[in-house]
Amino acid sequence: MADDIWTDDAMAFFTLALVEQCARNTGLEDLHSGITPDSGTGDYSDVKVVTPYGEIPWANLSRISDEEMKVLMIEVTNKVFTFLMRADDLLTLGPAARWNRPEYDLALLAKADRSASRRKRD
Repeated sequence: MADDIWTDDAMAFFTLALVEQCARNTGLEDLHSGITPDSGTGDYSDVKVVTPYGEIPWANLSRISDEEMKVLMIEVTNKVFTFLMRADDLLTLGPAARWNRPEYDLALLAKADRSASRRKRD
């Protein structure tokens, strides 16, 4: 659908603007703030969280609660909706102009391909 009317460069620009304005500047910033632990091994296998109920290895630790995730998803959904409704007024880049160019997500692309195949059969 979108590939019929957008060039690759235009779609990359749109993507960066959408992500910057709808995901980057959200509650993710609050979740990102704070102290990040150092790891002597580099894979965090030597990092643990000590709780009153025992230790949790870093790799097993949930870093976002269900409530935080719900609030974040509502915020991102509302921002994406607003962005799509007012894209002409919001298509600007700030720091995202220096981000890597977007690439296809292979798992999501495979899902799109399966959906397209089903549509063609129907």
